[in-house]
Amino acid sequence: MRLRRHTLSRRVVRLGTVLAATGLGLLFAAAPAWAHVTVVAPGVSAGASDAEITVRVPDESDSVATTGLKLQLPTDHPIAGVLVAPVAGWTATVKQTKLATPIKTDDGDISEVVSEIDWTAAAGGGIRPGFFGQFTIIAGKLPDGVNSLTFKAIQQYSDGSTVSWIEQSAPGSSQEPDHPAPVLTLTGTSAAGSPDASTSSPVSGTGTDHSEAASKGAATTGIVLGGIGAVLGAAALAMVLMRRPRVRN
Repeated sequence: MRLRRHTLSRRVVRLGTVLAATGLGLLFAAAPAWAHVTVVAPGVSAGASDAEITVRVPDESDSVATTGLKLQLPTDHPIAGVLVAPVAGWTATVKQTKLATPIKTDDGDISEVVSEIDWTAAAGGGIRPGFFGQFTIIAGKLPDGVNSLTFKAIQQYSDGSTVSWIEQSAPGSSQEPDHPAPVLTLTGTSAAGSPDASTSSPVSGTGTDHSEAASKGAATTGIVLGGIGAVLGAAALAMVLMRRPRVRN
């Protein structure tokens, strides 16, 4: 009987250790996915006018600040008219490109559009480690007939290093790249009859929201498993101590 109890105790300790390790592994594996540069515009549909788009930029470094951001706007489905909101402590430079095929509007053709916006922090400023920044633009008119828009972002740090958020998943692949390009999924129906995004693609508003939800779910699972493992380990230790022979004087 003592042998069986001792074996059970060892199994419980082993299970607790495995669960705790699994939980911590899931937690730390999920954490990096939360720190992507993302683009959000809740409820905005294709063809919308005066759409407010927000770029969220977390600082991933442990020691240096984010001091620059280059946001490349889509040119395959260009945005007609862009206004940049001022951000305290940052300056913005807007670059334009000429379109091979002008955008036709009620007010006339548009042959040039904004292709890139560069934000630069003032000396000594920027987004510190552990914080995130937000940059806002207003789109005069989003393109019709599309369900999503892919942006590209280059994040620069105060030590001169950069991170390029420009990667896209391979066609047919559900695996997210290490540095995914921000994707804005549009909802509703555009003037050109684009189907509702909710019936066409499981990808949510930023192109990484779906993976972030999965990562947060994995992190929650990790925490729960880690807690269970800790409880089982403590219970097993208590059982071992209770079964230990007492020394009589």
